[in-house]
Amino acid sequence: MHPVSSSTKKAYQWGDGGIGWPLVDTTGLLVIEETLAPGCSEKYHYHNQVEQCFYMLTGRAVMQIANGQTVGLDAGMALHIPSKTRHAIVNQTDEKIRFLVISAPSSRGDRHEVEQDK
Repeated sequence: MHPVSSSTKKAYQWGDGGIGWPLVDTTGLLVIEETLAPGCSEKYHYHNQVEQCFYMLTGRAVMQIANGQTVGLDAGMALHIPSKTRHAIVNQTDEKIRFLVISAPSSRGDRHEVEQDK
């Protein structure tokens, strides 16, 4: 075992304006540090088996959730997303945001993009 960080892991780009660093990547657990550029968002989606926790490190995000609900997340706040819950994280600010996405089990292969609820 050895410590890891975004400075020791290889980055990848996701969506329009997102960068991620997989800190833990196993079948049972996926922990990714991510940033999202101002004015950007991920695609609306859900996971059949995976539960997720979004933990804000810096900045303010808005989580769009099923049925048009939105939840604001400031640094130091966490939000649990149960499996089968439609969601997308959005950066409506003028600054880059940084957060952790914790998925159990791993979300790899269990992401289903859908049209956004109204």
